[in-house]
Amino acid sequence: MPATMPQALRSDAKENRDRVLAAARELFGTDGLDVTMRQIARHAGVGPATLYRRFPTKADLVRAAFVNELDACRSIVVDALADTDPWRGFCHIIEQVLVLNARNQGFTDAFLSAYPDAVDFRAQREDAVRAIVAVARRAIDAGALRSDFVLDDFLIVLLAARGLSRTTEAERARAARRYSALVIDGLRASDRHGPLPPAPGLIPSVIPG
Repeated sequence: MPATMPQALRSDAKENRDRVLAAARELFGTDGLDVTMRQIARHAGVGPATLYRRFPTKADLVRAAFVNELDACRSIVVDALADTDPWRGFCHIIEQVLVLNARNQGFTDAFLSAYPDAVDFRAQREDAVRAIVAVARRAIDAGALRSDFVLDDFLIVLLAARGLSRTTEAERARAARRYSALVIDGLRASDRHGPLPPAPGLIPSVIPG
């Protein structure tokens, strides 16, 4: 018995941790970061003490819950930078980030710093922004992306897509891909486009001329 007890405890601890992370991903994904730690504990079927023993702060839980999303975001921009077709790389970022955005509202909130006290993704965000700027600059130079595109436009697209997380899980990816097709068509360089209104200044940096 003594020999098997530690192993059983380790197994229970891992199961509880997995249940907490699964609950956090589900609730953060649909409701954003306003979800409380107690709500997550209740949804996971564990006591608050168990949750706080594994994740002492909400920031710890958010970071652990979004590891996969951060990896996915990094892969999206790396693939776009590696694409020899500038427009295809830009479209890849728009479509894949919107799908990621639709599936997990909490990750979008954290990544955009909507809740800076909950978690800080500053370094990852700055890396992603630099990559998006580089891909957009190439697409503009190739004559494929409208020349008045600025970084604000990318943020506006993400913010406008927040409602997609309210659709059913089965519908989100399809809705995000259709939305991305509409967005991409509007961002494509064309002599039929009229000038855009001034950018609201949500992000101070713009695509360099």
